[in-house]
Amino acid sequence: MPDNLTKKQRSYIMSRIKSSKTKPELNFKKKFKEFTYQPKVFGKPDFIDYKKKIAIFIDGCFWHKCPKHFKKPQSNKEYWKPKIERNILRDREINFAYKNSGWKVKRIWEHNLKS
Repeated sequence: MPDNLTKKQRSYIMSRIKSSKTKPELNFKKKFKEFTYQPKVFGKPDFIDYKKKIAIFIDGCFWHKCPKHFKKPQSNKEYWKPKIERNILRDREINFAYKNSGWKVKRIWEHNLKS
């Protein structure tokens, strides 16, 4: 199914999607002040505790294919399917790298932080 929006409309909508300082991240930040928020380190974890060697990622249900809430896109499927699969592969690679370095990795779905 082709996209039902013009290229300009789609571009505008996509430009409004935030990749940082999202509501789930900010909710987590209020509750867990001991974590460093958005450190500039490999894999771009949302939170990190250097002393305990814990990296925390807040994963969006759509972008990381949540088994509970993911809905397949109805338009532009040839773009979205590989994009989402690359995200999942990158998540695995980042988890592997941190765990091999002696770190604990926690991935939290956005829907777990909304309530």
